Amino acid sequence: MSDPRPLLICLMGPTASGKTDLAIELAAARDCELISVDSALVYRGMDIGTAKPAYPHHLVDILDPTQAYSAADFSRDAHRLAAEIVSRGRTPLLVGGTMLYFKAFLEGLADMPSADPEIRLQIEAEAAAHGWPWLHAQLAEVDPDSAARIHPNHSQRLNRALEVYRASGVTLSQWQQRQQHKPVLAEQYRVVQLAICPQDRSVLHERINLRFRQMMADGLLNEVTDLYLRGDLHADLPAMRAVGYRQLWQYLSGVCTLQEAVSGAVAATRQLAKRQLTWLRKWQGLGWIYTDTAGNLADSSGSDIAPGNIAEKPIQRALNYLDLPPI
Repeated sequence: MSDPRPLLICLMGPTASGKTDLAIELAAARDCELISVDSALVYRGMDIGTAKPAYPHHLVDILDPTQAYSAADFSRDAHRLAAEIVSRGRTPLLVGGTMLYFKAFLEGLADMPSADPEIRLQIEAEAAAHGWPWLHAQLAEVDPDSAARIHPNHSQRLNRALEVYRASGVTLSQWQQRQQHKPVLAEQYRVVQLAICPQDRSVLHERINLRFRQMMADGLLNEVTDLYLRGDLHADLPAMRAVGYRQLWQYLSGVCTLQEAVSGAVAATRQLAKRQLTWLRKWQGLGWIYTDTAGNLADSSGSDIAPGNIAEKPIQRALNYLDLPPI
């Protein structure tokens, strides 16, 4: 008996793992529309450093870098888009590496307030005057549970926790306690979750190094300079904290040399990939696609796909996962 639920695909992986190329192949094979799951791709004018794809994606270039965009905003937009895509008779394919966005979409969030630009600016002004540790102490007074989970210098998470409280009078911890993990998504869709990653970590590191240096050759410094010279952006904005942009902004501000900025950006990208992999290792229900140096399918143990079905290209493994009977 066939499953009446429409298919919805989630394709995850660390940065520089080959997610976009595989997503484009899947789009052709299964008539998909792509929804970007990337907190930097939402911003206009940030093309080179985000490796912005030429292939059409939803939720790309939707905001100015002055604006904030939360996991709750993403979840709302992605759910709406998925329903619209299915109504057109096509398959939604969410692809990206912002794991918190995936978590919000798949598990749901309490209906906490959306990002409030005015409150964020007020918090950032207080941070400039007193420092983020001072704001962390303010958070600890009203929401000790969140303060215990957030490092005093993690500006983005601190900003969001304070913003939620100031906007609603309800702490982030209280909102999270209200959250209910309803199986609504599983009732609506047959969800298949995939992850792609080089089997050898050194391959991923080399790809990260080569990709960032190609970005520099393609004019990333000029792109960041244009943003820097706008006059209405600053280093504490979520957009300007994106990997690569933050380090080159520091160079333009005279904090470091260009060589130090490039080295710092590569190191920060590796740390980002490490954090993404930490999320993925704990993720339940993933179909793993491991690749080799050339980007072909690598032999790996622990796969749900029988050895006889192993193909040379990741697209074949992905299609095999899609054809597995639902659990």
